[in-house]
Amino acid sequence: MIELGKFNTLEILRHTSVGLFLGDEEDNDILLPNKYVPETYEIGDKIEVFCYLDYDERPVATNLEPGIVVGEFQLLKVVDVNEFGAFLDWGLEKHLLVPFREQRNKMQEGQWYVVYCYVDEKSNRLVASNKLDKFISNDELTVRVREKVDLIITRQTDLGWEVIINNKHKGLVYENEVFKKIAIGDTMPGVIKAIRGDHKIDVSLQPLGEKILEPAANKIYEILTVNGGFLPLHDKSNPEEIRAELQMSKKTFKKGIGTLYKSRKITIESDGIHLI
Repeated sequence: MIELGKFNTLEILRHTSVGLFLGDEEDNDILLPNKYVPETYEIGDKIEVFCYLDYDERPVATNLEPGIVVGEFQLLKVVDVNEFGAFLDWGLEKHLLVPFREQRNKMQEGQWYVVYCYVDEKSNRLVASNKLDKFISNDELTVRVREKVDLIITRQTDLGWEVIINNKHKGLVYENEVFKKIAIGDTMPGVIKAIRGDHKIDVSLQPLGEKILEPAANKIYEILTVNGGFLPLHDKSNPEEIRAELQMSKKTFKKGIGTLYKSRKITIESDGIHLI
């Protein structure tokens, strides 16, 4: 079966004036237009291609790599808005449609959005949606507390940053626990911090408990080395100053310098910390 919106490994069946026809084991075929035909090939060779619908809604193949495939969440840019919806640049000639019904808020040309790609059952067309909650669920969780997970940052709220966990679940990173610059669409590792009775998931961007101690000490030590052995920070410094300089909380900073002090790597003076 040739799957639209995905990469398919297909056999080169024949060459025609418009390109190569490729086929699967079920006798389905699809056109790879001349502009995408490799310089060298043999009939019978296997080739990996991405399959989608062209401007005339005909299935075609390409060797271009799209910015998203079916079943994925990705950050894409709106390049046009018309009476049908918003159109995203996903690296192919024909832009990817986000119908108005699939927009959380009306999309604006030139803006970037996290979207999900799927095949519309009624039209059999590839479309995208930024109503992300439709495609994730916390009803049956596949993660546990302290498990390392993959995250996509999707939205900022009053409480913090909403994230998609392992492309399956919805979670939240609290604003006061973010110690580095992040933005919508960023992908990064995280750790499940807590799972509440209502299946809401709290996520941390750094290791939990004592595991954060050694990395914090190492980071402070590295920055001290780069800065000539001095940082104008100490245990009485303002938390915002520490966050701006080191992207960590004051609590983590104090633990880190405590480790360095006990290891006799620094001294703590009234003007800051000094490397020994």
